[in-house]
Amino acid sequence: MTPAVAPVLSVRGLRKAYHGRVVLGGIDLDVAEHHVVVLIGPSGSGKSTLLRCIDLLEDIDDGQILLDGTDISDPRIDADVARKAMGMVFQSYNLFPHMTALSNVALAPRVVHGMDRGDAEARGRDLLDRVGLAGKSGAYPDTLSGGQQQRVAIARALAYDPRLLLLDEITSALDPELVGDVLELVGELAAAGSTIVMATHEMGFARQVADVVCFLDGGVIVESGPAGQLFSDPKELRTREFLRRVTGAGTSPPGG
Repeated sequence: MTPAVAPVLSVRGLRKAYHGRVVLGGIDLDVAEHHVVVLIGPSGSGKSTLLRCIDLLEDIDDGQILLDGTDISDPRIDADVARKAMGMVFQSYNLFPHMTALSNVALAPRVVHGMDRGDAEARGRDLLDRVGLAGKSGAYPDTLSGGQQQRVAIARALAYDPRLLLLDEITSALDPELVGDVLELVGELAAAGSTIVMATHEMGFARQVADVVCFLDGGVIVESGPAGQLFSDPKELRTREFLRRVTGAGTSPPGG
């Protein structure tokens, strides 16, 4: 028998509270290599907090976060070193306004990873080309549209070949006509084999791209499964209610 391949990311019993209010109430999650796991759920369900905990931007109260088998949530682990293996893109673009698109993308490879400036800028140009911004390397953020700024942010996250890409509602701040361009880029990254955990309200995109969809509510994963199954035949009443409200899906009774 072929041994099972260990997941890139494994979250076990993750708990997080703010001032006594439980935000994550015991999350278990595995993410296989080259898979896309999409987190859905109402606002305040814990999706963004889960991503921030995985990226070690938030201290956790209990549980483990294993990246390629290493417990990166261990207090003895250097969080900055562990974070180098992950690329995170936020709702807001968080670009440096005084730096060009190319400088924003090339900064981390130079400063964090010690790459030569010329090599970092060459890689930055390649990545800007990959995200459809080949002619914008010298542009400053305030001259770019929201969709273009978000694509620069994605290029920046890809600049050092992250093992895991974390995307937190990356289209929520965009005008509706720009959402499709950014989602198309994420779809291309998924098709190219990137390992992605993504929180989104774009249900159609989740159904199309995700290998696994996790529905969160009240800080727990209520239900998870393959995208086709979860959207077509959700097992839990709370999942069906949520999907009925946001998409009209999940309206059949169990087994119906």
